[in-house]
Amino acid sequence: MSLNETPMANRVHIGFFGCRNAGKSSLVNKLTNQDIAVVSDTAGTTTDPVKKAMEILPIGPVMIIDTPGYDDVGELGEMRVARTRRILNRTDSAVLVADAKSGLRSADRELIELFERKNIPYVTAFNKCDLCDKREKADKNEIYVSAKTGEGVNALKDLLGKMMGGGVQKPLVSDLIDEGDTVVLVIPIDKAAPKGRIILPQQQVLRDVLDSGAIAAVCRETELAATLGGLNKKPRLVITDSQAFAEVAKIVPDDVPLTSFSIIMARYKGLLSAAAKGVKKIKDLKDGDTVLISEGCTHHRTCEDIGTVKLPMLLKKFTGADLNIETSSGGGFPEGLKKYALIIHCGGCMINEREMLYRVKCAGDEGVPITNYGTALAFMNGIFERSMRPIEDLGKG
Repeated sequence: MSLNETPMANRVHIGFFGCRNAGKSSLVNKLTNQDIAVVSDTAGTTTDPVKKAMEILPIGPVMIIDTPGYDDVGELGEMRVARTRRILNRTDSAVLVADAKSGLRSADRELIELFERKNIPYVTAFNKCDLCDKREKADKNEIYVSAKTGEGVNALKDLLGKMMGGGVQKPLVSDLIDEGDTVVLVIPIDKAAPKGRIILPQQQVLRDVLDSGAIAAVCRETELAATLGGLNKKPRLVITDSQAFAEVAKIVPDDVPLTSFSIIMARYKGLLSAAAKGVKKIKDLKDGDTVLISEGCTHHRTCEDIGTVKLPMLLKKFTGADLNIETSSGGGFPEGLKKYALIIHCGGCMINEREMLYRVKCAGDEGVPITNYGTALAFMNGIFERSMRPIEDLGKG
């Protein structure tokens, strides 16, 4: 992936919801000017969520998600509806597509209740308005559209843009540094690193440093001492991969701020405050406790995998307890969490902020502490306070 591409998790997620045959897929195709969704007069043609990355002005980069009909029936239909509900957890903005002629149905009203309960801004698009002899006056955030003729589609884009506030992006590190500062990025190259490229959080931080007019010095942990020795002045900040925390902390002088990509990402996705509180649970873990280690992405596991190998080994060594370790990845975040004594989540680079906050809320609602890889590794290496100091000292947490 090139540095100027917007990652899926950083795009505004716009979900299209509604009953079967309301014209969701047709409207998605018309709005994107592409045939990304299969269209048919047969009810229930869309059986799985369909995603398309694109740009919509004035929002910018978005992820369009077409969902199955919310009124689907039967055993398979119930499974499709359940998938649609899960999509709501990552939806930044929703479009409820209803038939302009028949109006809102009970399933549509149930969706509206879900949008409001989850604080999801939404637009109701009354589709097939070209078939209507008479139209009721549209209320705020309601609009008449026709996927067939294109009527109202541009107005729908404008309405979404206003509702999302132009899609303003939060900074990763640019508010922690100033133009001309030197930032050292420590990037180990291990078996888990994708061949020929660096992982997404490292790419994103590097780009944000460059966009800030700061100077990025990139090295492995094995070249860190030489890199620091070759600088004319102390770096403003050192950011390391969490797995190298212990080694890097010994090399970086105490008066140089140090943190990790995972902690920076947790801050960006809204997890850091909960992670800083939840990490203290590690010292209280005891025999028989179950810990969930959760990742937002799916990838090939290796013998050095952090989530399934390194973290479990370090947890058991640090606590001296006989722990039960469970793992989840991708969209497979468990619904019932009460059995867990602690959840350790990745930085969340592959899921958007809304889904991360949903996972944090689920943990909070069930009284389960949650932390993340970076804070957990810093805590177990005795450098948690130091790793948090760059954010706390600069007043940007």
